[in-house]
Amino acid sequence: MTIYREWLIRKFEEIKRRTQKAIEQLDDSQLNWDPDVHSHNIPALLRHIEGNMKERIVKGIRGEPITRDREREFAKDGMSREEALALIGDTMDEIVRTVTGMTEAQFEDTQVVRGRDRTHLDMLLQCAAHYSEHMGQILFIAKQHKQASYRSTSV
Repeated sequence: MTIYREWLIRKFEEIKRRTQKAIEQLDDSQLNWDPDVHSHNIPALLRHIEGNMKERIVKGIRGEPITRDREREFAKDGMSREEALALIGDTMDEIVRTVTGMTEAQFEDTQVVRGRDRTHLDMLLQCAAHYSEHMGQILFIAKQHKQASYRSTSV
């Protein structure tokens, strides 16, 4: 499990770093820009990542009670750049702390997701993929706003 633990920690730290680098390039207006009625702005994506993390990691792995309001996650409410940076930082840090503290056996423990038992390792890998998809949406929005002045987050 050591290789999985190390990979997961690096992946969630990368998601945090790259998302924060993109957000740092935007002013509050660009950060809160709403692409269209069928798409989500950056604050909604960040709230959704946090909500999913609470459900899969805090509740699913650590067994702590949570209250999740998916409808609130996708509200078109805005936030400041500082709030956005803190939210993605706190969310990814919470995951890294959890993964760091897990025993080998905990990776094989299960949680029920959509009526099916899934190992915690499987859920962590799924979360890494899910959050990477949303990071891509955030990077795309940042690139649309910054155009030629966009600074790559991958270096």
